[in-house]
This record gives sequence, C-alpha cells and structure tokens, in this order.
Amino acid sequence: MLEKIKQTADYIRNIIQDTPDFAIVLGSGLGALKHEVDAIHTIDYKDIPNFPQTTVVGHGGKLIYGTLEGKKVLMMSGRFHYYEGHDMNTVTFPFRVFHLLGIKNLIVSNASGGVNPAFRVADIMIITDHINMMPEHPLRGKNLDEFGPRFVDMSEPYSKKMLQVAERVAQDANIDYHKGVYLALQGPTFETPAEYGMVRAVGGDAVGMSTVPEVIVAKHQGMDCFGISIITDVGGPEIAYTVSHDEVLAAADKAMPKVITIVKGLIKNY
Repeated sequence: MLEKIKQTADYIRNIIQDTPDFAIVLGSGLGALKHEVDAIHTIDYKDIPNFPQTTVVGHGGKLIYGTLEGKKVLMMSGRFHYYEGHDMNTVTFPFRVFHLLGIKNLIVSNASGGVNPAFRVADIMIITDHINMMPEHPLRGKNLDEFGPRFVDMSEPYSKKMLQVAERVAQDANIDYHKGVYLALQGPTFETPAEYGMVRAVGGDAVGMSTVPEVIVAKHQGMDCFGISIITDVGGPEIAYTVSHDEVLAAADKAMPKVITIVKGLIKNY
C-alpha cells in the first residue's frame, strides 16, 4: 500500500509541479464548484496509477489542479464510497496521497439527510463534529507510521479556526446556515423513518454515506479539516417522505451558490 501511495503521489507531483494549499472534495451534485477554479491541470482518475474509479452519478471522476481565490487547490470531482464495494483503504487512498503531496488543509462537502427538526431541504450545515457508524474503520489494520500515530486524537475533527472563518463569510454574505453533527452510515439505501429517528436519538443532525472516513484519515496525518453538508432530504420517525438520487442532486443544485460563496471565502481568508 505504501509503495502504491508513493507511486501515485509521484505521478501527480510530476504533473502539477507544486504544493497545493488546499485539497477539496466535491460530493453528490456539488460539481459546479469546479467551474470556479482556474484550472491548470485536469487529470482523469483512470489515468492516475492505482487510483480508484467512481461509479456514482454526480461524481465527475477528475482531479483538478488550479487556483481559487489566489490559493492553489487540488480538487477531487467525485469521491469513493464504501457502498460501491471499496474497502476503506481504497476509499481513503487519495487522502494518503494528499499527505505525500504536502497538503495541510482539507475541505469536504456532501449531500446529507437532515434529521434536526429545524432543517429544510436545500439548507446548509457546517459540520462541527461527526459520529462514525461505518462498519469498517479506515485506520483498522497495521498502522502507517510514516503518516501518523496508532491512536489518533479526535478532540477537534473539524478545525475551529476554519469554522470561524466560514461563519464570518456566511454572515457577511447574509447566508443562512446551521451548525451540527454529521453521522456516517454505510448506505447505499436512504434511511428508513426509524433509522432517521435513531440518528437523531444518538446526537446526529444530518446523516450521509461519506466524509467521516476521509476526515479520520486526514486527522491521522495532522491535516486541518472543514466540512459542509447540503441538506437534500429530511426524515424522522414521524416522516415518511420518498426520496431519490435525482431529488438529492436537484436540492444540491439549489444550494450550490451558497456553498460556493462559503468555500471561496474560506479559502481566501484562511
């Protein structure tokens, strides 16, 4: 695994010839953010040695290097999910590569189901903490000592400094937002009303199928992380709305301008 990570990092480094300030991950339906980047290099995942391939509609399958608000960014247009059949080493492989590329800051975005009664479809939630209920832990197995310690401090999974900057940006732009806890489940089914109720009962404000493994691995490597969710559906034990992936993408599209404003402002001011 270590040799594969090094091989992939060397391939990307030889193309971009620089150290990005931020890595950014675009979740379901959040691909419009890539149009905000002044792209210098665009690399198809299929051309990157050892890189997994995305299979989900709304995930582009390209690595984009360029500038955004005067900062150098490496953007994943499309991520990898446990429910696609990948193991956690594969899901988090790009984040190991980011570390070897010298990237210190990570911005992750996702579409999620809201269980907080105050949430509505197309709302934005800045992630303050998470609950990991995935069936496999991304650090299970032999520790990669070159990347981080066996036991990882998770007292601040999402950077308080980055959160404060993002909040100032949102407030200055008069963007309404929530703060809350993101809970990760395996998927790929959307949750039942009872499962939404469980998420709420254990302290989650929103639920999704990604992000948490990525952040755990990033923290293992000492990266600062910022996470933002678009609430693309709402649920609970008293709610039985139908939901489809198309509806998720439509809600993400509606909220996209607000996400773009917050992310660009964070990058500019952090």
